[in-house]
This record gives sequence, structure tokens and C-alpha cells, in this order.
Amino acid sequence: MKLVLLAAVAFAAGTAAGQPVNKKTGLPDPPKPDLPYIIHASSLVATERNEAKEETRKDETIYAVGGASSGARTPLASPEFLLQTESVPPDRLQLFKLEVRGGRREVVVTRKKKPVAKPLRVSVFQVDQKLKLFRIRVDESLTAGEYCLSPEGSNTIFGFTIE
Repeated sequence: MKLVLLAAVAFAAGTAAGQPVNKKTGLPDPPKPDLPYIIHASSLVATERNEAKEETRKDETIYAVGGASSGARTPLASPEFLLQTESVPPDRLQLFKLEVRGGRREVVVTRKKKPVAKPLRVSVFQVDQKLKLFRIRVDESLTAGEYCLSPEGSNTIFGFTIE
């Protein structure tokens, strides 16, 4: 009985906001494909899509994106994301912590030709095969700061801030 009542409340909340609720997720479907959304209770917060620029200085390879902070914010230390995919391969998404230097966010990928950046662990689950809808779960507790999801082998990043 409680489950039916919770489902009815979630459906009413979603339809009241003008967004139909997906029966499989209990959440509204993402408004745009290929953009991860942070799950906040019964709503979705779009991550910040950007292209990181590759730079080489001294013996380091760095990927950087402008701005000291992302507009996509969450208080959750282990956020979850919802992604409807068309071209972004969800199983190739990697999570990185970004350092803020000189008014921008960056990650050092290699130093002296050796890998430095290590992706943080995430789990990916398909929740709706028809819609190509995936849930991405961070497998560890993150500290406050700047982070990004990025498809392996791509300069595209999906930035967010943990407050």
C-alpha cells in the first residue's frame, strides 16, 4: 500500500511540474539526450557540458576548462546521474576530480609520460532499454570540489560541483 501511495505522489509531483514521470525510474525523463543529469530526489539537474582543451607544459599533459566552478551543484557526496543516450557511450564514462587553478578547472593526465589521473569508480545500470536510459552511480564518497564525467577518449566533459 505504501509503495502505491509513494508512486502516486511521485507521479502527481512530476505531472504537476509539467513533466511526466517514467514508470521505471520514478523520475522525469531527461529533457536532452547525451547529457547526464544529477538526480535530486524527484528532480533532475543538468550537468555542465564543455569541451576541455589539451595543453602541454613542461612534462605534463593537462586538460582544462574555463571557469572556477560549475553551475551544476549538488550537496550529495555520492551522486547518481540519469542519462538518455544517443551517442555518448554510458559504459565509457569516467569520473575525475578537477583542481581549480588560475580561475579554471583542470586535471593533469600525464606527467613525464606516465599516467597521473585515475578515474574514480562508477557503476552504470540500464533502466529503460526502449529509451536507452541509464543510471550512473558514484561508488565512493566524494569530498567537496569540482568533478566531471567524460567519455573515455573524448574531450567532452560534463562538469558538476559537490558542495
